[in-house]
Amino acid sequence: MWHNDKSICALAQPVAKFPVPASAARTIQCVMRRIHFLSLPSVAGLALCIAAGQPSPVSAQAALPTTSQADRDQARAIFKELIEINTTDTALGNVTTGSTAMQKRFLDAGFPAEDVHLLGPDARKMNLVVRYRAAGAPTEKPVVFLCHMDVVEALRADWSTDPFQFVERDGYYYGRGTQDMKDSDAALVATFLRLHHEGYKPKRDLILALTADEEGGKFNGADWLVRNHRDLVDAAYVINPDSGGVELDHGRAVVADVEATEKVYSDFQITATNRGGHSSVPRPDNAIYELTSALNKLASYSFPFELNEVTRTYFTNLAGQETGETKTDIQAILASPPDLAAAARLSASESSFNSNLRTTCVATRLLAGHANNALPQTAQANVNCRIFPGHSPEEIRKQLAGIFGDPKLTVKYVSDAGAVSVTAPERKAMAPPAPIKEVFEPLTRLTQAIWPGTPVTPVMENGASDSIYFAQAGIPCYGYSAIALERDDDRAHGQDERLPIDSYWKSLDFFYSFAKALGGA
Repeated sequence: MWHNDKSICALAQPVAKFPVPASAARTIQCVMRRIHFLSLPSVAGLALCIAAGQPSPVSAQAALPTTSQADRDQARAIFKELIEINTTDTALGNVTTGSTAMQKRFLDAGFPAEDVHLLGPDARKMNLVVRYRAAGAPTEKPVVFLCHMDVVEALRADWSTDPFQFVERDGYYYGRGTQDMKDSDAALVATFLRLHHEGYKPKRDLILALTADEEGGKFNGADWLVRNHRDLVDAAYVINPDSGGVELDHGRAVVADVEATEKVYSDFQITATNRGGHSSVPRPDNAIYELTSALNKLASYSFPFELNEVTRTYFTNLAGQETGETKTDIQAILASPPDLAAAARLSASESSFNSNLRTTCVATRLLAGHANNALPQTAQANVNCRIFPGHSPEEIRKQLAGIFGDPKLTVKYVSDAGAVSVTAPERKAMAPPAPIKEVFEPLTRLTQAIWPGTPVTPVMENGASDSIYFAQAGIPCYGYSAIALERDDDRAHGQDERLPIDSYWKSLDFFYSFAKALGGA
């Protein structure tokens, strides 16, 4: 749980004193309402602490510092360089190449060598940790900006452009990693370099960690750093731009998401075996038929509808922004009891809605057969699940076996390092961290400056991120990218991944001011 009502008051009262525009104050109040979502007491306790603001037209927002053309040119060059370095977990990929390129930029800019650390457990998976020193003795623990450098594999034959070429076309930047997450890598590298060039002197250290194997592989950089070099990444809290951001609906900013919790990532190996035989004598029990029958059952199955306090808060906030049937259906799923038909319509209308309402599992890889003229003796599939908080991988492994209903199939767990085991872990999702005023006040204020009137709300990350490793170590993590994307144009991990150019510039503006706000002066 986040806190009790007394601590809500302690946090809320200072927030109410910030000299911000009425619309921003109203949004902060909205944030504070949503921060309450995991406390045991009722929302009424929070209402006693914060006077509810009345809706009013958005007032003029304070302008953010202007990013010069020279700064934009540098930020674009960094983005381009990162996109064109293949950092996949493949024979062609090398995270160290990207880390080394960024290390050179920091050293060339005059960062002390002792503050630019290139290190890791594998020569191809080196992490880069850069420390921006405070002026004099730090008054607070550092802030870590956590960014992974690796990307998911992309095949040239599947794309209209070369995925490892930085292509500018029709108002977008194309390339693998433009959404996940070399956009934020580049923006934060550019931010640190710009602050250094300007002679900025923070009151606390700022740390940028560029890590390996978030997308998969044996050498997860965030986990390795926390376990082996805690001194380099120990912090008051972590900002992780691998989650959160601004949702757009036909160009209109609907809501700004801040990750509060996330699903549990799990892979399962589904295997069908039999005696095989000659292909001239086909049998309906061959391994491929058995496996595809099971996968068809999974494809037609929906895991049970669920809401937790995070997703309930998200949909409550969203209901105020939506219109028509979407608004009506959101209100219906928030009712008691929830309208399951409305949940089904929402799930069918928008894949992100579906992911917010249940555990999801999907087959992502297939392997079968040993010869073109023989019945397959073995057929395997990888099923990837994103597990709703409150459920463990072992619980879902057993549920998958029940969905398939075939004792001849085996359902085994596959670890991030690729190890296969008969049972899965019992671990469940990370608990949301306590809200910190020094994070949410500037985050809300700057979001309002860029996207006026857009409510900020905690969300459940439907994927998974490296926040879990810091959270397990007792370091609070907050996920926010300041990247604005259309809901129906999420191409992370997919074909022709792209980022609106304007979205990149806005994230650059955000992180420059946000880093200064967190660092103090």
